[in-house]
Amino acid sequence: MTAEPTPQTEPSPRTPRPAGAYDPRLREAEEFRSRPLGRRLLAPLATLAGTAAAFAYVAAVDPNEPGHYPVCPLLRFTGLYCPGCGGLRSAHAVAHGDLATALGANALAVAGYAVCAVLMAVWLIRVVRGTPTRITLKPAWWWAIGALTALFAVMRNLPFGSALAP
Repeated sequence: MTAEPTPQTEPSPRTPRPAGAYDPRLREAEEFRSRPLGRRLLAPLATLAGTAAAFAYVAAVDPNEPGHYPVCPLLRFTGLYCPGCGGLRSAHAVAHGDLATALGANALAVAGYAVCAVLMAVWLIRVVRGTPTRITLKPAWWWAIGALTALFAVMRNLPFGSALAP
């Protein structure tokens, strides 16, 4: 009787590889570094330009004046604030440097802007250094973000959470 060979499987990222073993992440990093800096900067700078254009538009067209933007469908049909209600007003206030008004319109959105700004800076720094950027979160983090967003949505619609309402 002969033993069947076991199929070769990729070791997990946490499993140490034997010396000289092939690591696809190292190859990807080497390939990334070999690209010219201008090409590496294309994606983060295009993302930054799009974000800046969106904030510039919201800064120029005041969401506090009716008729410029559509009304939130959840608010219109149920009278409940969704987690995004007040997000445009908050972006308008951030663009004008009024942090207190921005936090009053939608504190969760302001926190999101801050997280996005930090991630954008990290992305740009890593690209300039020639390091590929890969942000991976465990499922527990995604569940925590979802729970925080749901809690924010519920709290802002209750009487004792009215300070969170726009």
